[in-house]
Amino acid sequence: MATTVWKGHLTFGLISMPIRMSAAARGERISFNQLHNVCHSRLKQPLFCPVCNRSVERSEIVKGYEYEKDQYVLFSEEELDKIEPPSAHVMEILEFVKLKEMDPLYFDSSYYVSPEEAGLKAYQLLMDAMSDSGYGAIAKLTMHQREHIVIIRPGSKGLTLHTMFYSNEIRATDSISTDKIEVKEQEKKLALQLIESLKAPFEPQKYRDTFQDNVRTLIDAKLKGQQVTEVAQPHMAPVIDLMEALKKSLAEKPAPAVASASVQPIGAVGKKPPTRAVQPAAKRTGKKAAG
Repeated sequence: MATTVWKGHLTFGLISMPIRMSAAARGERISFNQLHNVCHSRLKQPLFCPVCNRSVERSEIVKGYEYEKDQYVLFSEEELDKIEPPSAHVMEILEFVKLKEMDPLYFDSSYYVSPEEAGLKAYQLLMDAMSDSGYGAIAKLTMHQREHIVIIRPGSKGLTLHTMFYSNEIRATDSISTDKIEVKEQEKKLALQLIESLKAPFEPQKYRDTFQDNVRTLIDAKLKGQQVTEVAQPHMAPVIDLMEALKKSLAEKPAPAVASASVQPIGAVGKKPPTRAVQPAAKRTGKKAAG
């Protein structure tokens, strides 16, 4: 069973149901340890007090807020527990909003919401009602010493919950150009045809982290005493004629992005990377593109 990260009650109106939450996703990556380049021993980073001139145990740690330079007001875990709002134990639905109106930019972490036995019927009722109406539930939840605004929505097998960024945490879009550039109708038509030619059902299992795969290949090769070839990078050629580039794109039927090049042991013969087109610098607005 997945680890429970929050346990309490979910309420809407006078209906209350006991629930628990577990993480719906977790990032995975290969991690490297820091070693001393002389003896290759793993380096440690102990908690060290410069005044007492010794390492300290975690049991000796307290939380402190620096209100002036080197001046702290101290807090214990018990004191912080005393100021927890009601949302630390009861997640009350504040309102329902149309899911199609939700901007995914606000979504942060994802969780599965599971009912306890006493709340099975109320849980199913809420999920069915939201599925039929197209609405999601906005609620507040205190977890890890922070009150989150969350969106609850029906999933394929149960309710899912997403913590959300507050509006003041969303960065302004100053880096995105607002200059209106005229696009010809024929150019738009060809772009739509290109989208149509590349459309596919959403199948997330077919996408892979090529860089992590290459790191694993590199690790395996080095363990075997082999070297690896450098990944061939595509040559980016400037677009001279946008219409011509669109026509060529349709004619060549470019391969999906998932078919990325991977690291190969030395001696392997790789194909020459395709030439890709980019907009020439002279036609750009001069503003930095959004990341």
